[in-house]
Formats: sequence, C-alpha cells, structure tokens
Amino acid sequence: MSDQDFPKLISATEAALLIQDGDTLATSGFVGIGFPEKLALALEKRFVTEQKPNALTLVYAAGQGDGKEKGLNHFAHEGLVKRVIGGHWGLVPALGRLAVEGKIEAYNLPQGVISHLYRDIAAGKPGLLSRVGLHTFVDPRHDGGRINSNTTEDLVQLHYIGDEEFLFYKSFPITVAFLRGTTADARGNITMEKEALPLESLALAQAVRNSGGKVIVQVERLTTQHRLHPSQVVIPGILVDHIVLASGDQHFQTFAEHYNPAYSGDVRVPDHLPADELSIRKVIARRAALELRDNAVVNLGIGMPESVARVAAEEKMLNRLTLTIEPGGIGGLPAGGLSFGAVANAEAVVDQPAQFDFYDGGGLDQAFLGLAEADAHGNVNVSRFGNRLAGAGGFINISQNTREVFFLGSFLAGGIQPLVNNGAVDCRPANGTSKLVNAVQHLTFNGRYALRRGQRVMVITERCVFRLTGNWPNDAQLELCEIAPGVDLERDVLAHLPFTPAIADDLRTMPAEVFRPEPMNLKLKPPARG
Repeated sequence: MSDQDFPKLISATEAALLIQDGDTLATSGFVGIGFPEKLALALEKRFVTEQKPNALTLVYAAGQGDGKEKGLNHFAHEGLVKRVIGGHWGLVPALGRLAVEGKIEAYNLPQGVISHLYRDIAAGKPGLLSRVGLHTFVDPRHDGGRINSNTTEDLVQLHYIGDEEFLFYKSFPITVAFLRGTTADARGNITMEKEALPLESLALAQAVRNSGGKVIVQVERLTTQHRLHPSQVVIPGILVDHIVLASGDQHFQTFAEHYNPAYSGDVRVPDHLPADELSIRKVIARRAALELRDNAVVNLGIGMPESVARVAAEEKMLNRLTLTIEPGGIGGLPAGGLSFGAVANAEAVVDQPAQFDFYDGGGLDQAFLGLAEADAHGNVNVSRFGNRLAGAGGFINISQNTREVFFLGSFLAGGIQPLVNNGAVDCRPANGTSKLVNAVQHLTFNGRYALRRGQRVMVITERCVFRLTGNWPNDAQLELCEIAPGVDLERDVLAHLPFTPAIADDLRTMPAEVFRPEPMNLKLKPPARG
C-alpha cells in the first residue's frame, strides 16, 4: 500500500495546520479511551511554535485526561482556547486552572447532555430539551453551567411545556472534530475493533459534517478494504475528511494500558475480582452492598463506589446484577483507575448517547456514587471546591434519573481515618474535616428535587448512615438512621456536624457482619420492579 492509495491520509502536523482561528473543536474520549493523543500533541506543538491557532472553542462530553499532562491538558495554553464547554474537568487540571482564574470562558454541562447535543446539532435542531440539570448549578436560576464571571452567554434556558419545567440547551455549529478509531480503509471508513468504546464518535462526526466542518480521525492501521461486516464501521467514510496514523504511546487503548484484549471482546478473562482487605473503604462498600437488589441494573461511579463490585464478587453475587458504565458498557467487569470506562467480558457495548438515553429515561435501578460534600438538606456537591474544579461528568444524569441513589464516602475528608478493630469502628485516632456541611459549595444534586421525583436516597459512611426524608413541597432533610458498632453518637458523629440532623426514632446499629473480615453471606434485596 502507498499513500496514493489513501487520498485522505495526512500527517498529524498537516492536520494541525487545518485548524483556523476561532474554530469550534470537539474531541472524543473518556479518560484516555478513544482520545486522539497524537492530534492533540500536534495542535499543541503548532501553537507553542507559531502561536496559532487562536481563540478556539473546545467542546467535549466526558473527562479526557490523566490528571496531569495528557489528553485535553495539551490545550491549556492562554490564547489557544477562548471558550471551553466540558462535561468533566477533574482530569484536565491545567484547563481547570484557566477556568477558575477567569482566563477563558468556561461552562460545565452534564456529560449526557453534551453527547445528546451532538445528535441534535447533526439533525439541524435548535437544541436539546431535557429535565437533566434542573435545580442544580446548571439551571439558569443558579449558575447556568457557567464557571466564572467572564462567562456571560446563556447556553441554558428555562422553558415550560404546560406546567412542567425543562432546560433548553442551545445548539451551535462545530467546525472540527478530532476522533479516534482502529482501522481506516481507502475510502475513510473507520472501524473500532481494538477500541474499548465507540463513545459518541458517530454523532460527533455527523454534527461536524453537517456544520460544514472537518472530521479528522486518528487510527493505528490502514487497509485497502475492510474485511469486517459493514455494521462494524462506526464512522462511515462519507463523514471523514482526513485520517492520521498513530502508534505507540500516542494510541494507547487507555491511558493505563497499551492494549487489553478483554476490553475489546477478543478474549474472556475469569469472572473474578480480588477481595480487598478489611478497611474503612471496604466497610463503606459492604454497607452499600446490603442495598443491592436482585437482578438490578446498576451504575457504579469512579473511586469508592468501584469497591461495591469487589464486595459483590467476593459474596458471589456479581452474576445476579448487571453493572453498567455511562460511556456504554453493559455487564461484565468494569475497569478502574485510568482504564475507567473500559469493561472486561462486557455483555454489550453501546454508544454513549444511547446509554444516556437509557439512563435519562429511568432505566437504572440503582446508582452508587461518590460523596464529596453533602448538607443537611440532602444536597450533594461533587463538582467544585473553591478553586478546585472537578465538574459533574455524568453525575447529574445518573443521580437525577435513578430510582435509588446511594452516596458513598468517608465521614471525614483528609487526616487520619478511623480503624476497624474486632467488629467495631474506633474513631478516636481520626481527624479531618467533615464532609457534612451547612450548605454545599456547588449544587450538583438537589435533595428537595429528589423528593419531588420520588427517589430513595442514602448517604453511607463508615461510622453512620443517613437517609433523605421529607415531603414535597416541604424542605428535605438528612435523617441519621444508623451508627456503626463502637461509635459514640455524640463524640464521633454529632460533634463533627455543623448542623443538628434529624435522628430516626428507630436509630439502629449498622449490621455487625459489615465489620468482620469473613464474607457477609450477602442476601440481595428483592427486585424493585415486578
């Protein structure tokens, strides 16, 4: 094969030269999965060398980075980007600094909303009408998704259909897409046989093509003609303007692994997750696992909620659940760390917009999400803490639309955590700052709105458990319903709270088996649906 056989093939340097001042650039990726690292590096190199292009608008749905230098951190140069519309900021701290310092215009919109907005842009629609984001910081009655005072344009509007509230997210043209696949044929048809996820690649390519823009796809190999079934072409060649070859550390399957064939379905690995040693983290995951329902469709957030899967595996109950991940994985064993989003032994993998269709419509039975900060009214913040910008990612889509939501985290942030000894929790050596506050800094989850929607909500820590109570339209409140064995209510719980919580009349001790090293003999709760 020669370059003449592939008229769409160009170098990464040539691709970077195609980006013009003021372009709107959208990139694919989830952490490192599907992110076109070589294209990002080439654009960064051009800007550092030429100070061109300038004033780009950058759009992305999921967090795309390693928390250090990779991914969208390559674009964190003053002058290169003017505006960023992103779903998650925690993995791109360099961009986040520009946002909190007011050096760029910056928005944080829900991950699912952005992935759906690509489809609406492709279809020529004026925008997306959704309930997702109501009564959170995305709602224009709060911040409208704006991150700083320099960001003034209203991208989110409040609309009514009859008496029902909706948010309207305005569409806009996207002039360039940086995407990634595995193999391109001579006509530019893209397959993803070695990728862990297809993500929103098709919708984004269609959006850019119908905006009159350029679609540039990074791949690791070429073929004159695909031998795979045509249904495995994720991005048809009619949508692709240019292809760029990449290899090595510029085309890792994830930011942690060069290639794991279990993530692409080429091999099956043992359905086994190693059991964790008894710790505060495991105690919280075990207490959460007691809420699992038989045959439930479940979403697990990154971090501490990942341990719920390990507990379910240790208890030999993992095959009684279906774990799902927001970028598209259904069933199997979700990966963690910088491979988060990938799934070994998946039953199915759908594209990200389709997964959020399912989530937004109420398809999830249970969600186990991280706890960073909660207040007396059941509001939760995972998106911003002073000058540290994390972003919401898919949290708002998931937390607002799931029947049962469990927020998991240690009672104190930082410092020394309690010890688990002889079936009890010893809080005496612990210190740190309570995650329970008078008012959250950023409204990522609204407890009062959850009551209105009829959701069951719990906050689970190692020393106590709260449940959300109240009757709409009255105010919501967290009610203390369980304390761990060995915990003194006044000394270890109430003394650390800046508010006086409601205390359940039936205040109970957390189940003893949670704090013992041997398996709990877990019994799943009955299904929520008949």
